[in-house]
Amino acid sequence: MSEGQQPAPAAPAPGPASVGARLRAAREAQGLSLPEVAARTRVTQRFLEALENDRLDQLPSPTYASGFARAYARAVGLDQAEIGRAIRGELASGAMPIRHHHIEEIADPARGPSRGLVIVAAGVALAVLVLGALWLTTGMFRGVREAPEAGQVVAASSPVPVRAITPTPTPVGKVVLTARSDVWMRIYDAAGQTLFLGTKKPGETFEVPLNANGPMINVGRPDQLTITVDGREVPPLGDGKRAIKDVGISATALAARAGGNAPVAAATPAARTAPPRPRASGSPAATQAVPAAFQDAPGNSAP
Repeated sequence: MSEGQQPAPAAPAPGPASVGARLRAAREAQGLSLPEVAARTRVTQRFLEALENDRLDQLPSPTYASGFARAYARAVGLDQAEIGRAIRGELASGAMPIRHHHIEEIADPARGPSRGLVIVAAGVALAVLVLGALWLTTGMFRGVREAPEAGQVVAASSPVPVRAITPTPTPVGKVVLTARSDVWMRIYDAAGQTLFLGTKKPGETFEVPLNANGPMINVGRPDQLTITVDGREVPPLGDGKRAIKDVGISATALAARAGGNAPVAAATPAARTAPPRPRASGSPAATQAVPAAFQDAPGNSAP
């Protein structure tokens, strides 16, 4: 150094890095992305970005800023207590401006009525107004009748007799036959068309078609057959001591039987003359041997 030359001033020592810079450096050293830190800390990513960029004024409050910084430090392995002191120091130096809240401008929902209460109150007020108008204009709800003016003739209303009409219950017509044991039966309509021919096992049912024309039944054990009309059980067709045939099982016929107006089932005749009836086309399991009481009747033979 020549005489008369002054030494160059030394460069100032770099000051301590900000909390945001330290947090970003620790995150990048661990190879973490900001979304990963947000998932670890459960802090919104934009608040973590504000911390890294030293934009503390974008955080909700100093308390939140300190809590977010400590959570960030814990996630990246820094001393959260030291980071907490550092962030409080930055806050004390004015890094976050004080937010002034005008309380008088903030509506307190707890002090005002809810929207539903306002609607109900308006409805009640409107109903009161309508009832008041009716009371004033028509005399409704007053409990007394105004006297007629002079010259007015009040027509006396004479009661009109009303004939009481007793409706006759008409069955809907859903007839269901349920076997309590093995029951052979043949069901056919007024034209002789076989609707069912065979043996029903215990628990098996047969629903008589609603459009059947005068359905009738031949059955060997009528006492083992439960019959319901629209879900209501009707008396059995017989006591089981003898087979019955040509007994109507429409809803009307069964309703008459339940009322005691149905004809008594005739005993099974030895034979009768009748036009040949079609044979049933049921499944092999349903059609079995015809009982002896019905073997001589046309249309009762098993296929």
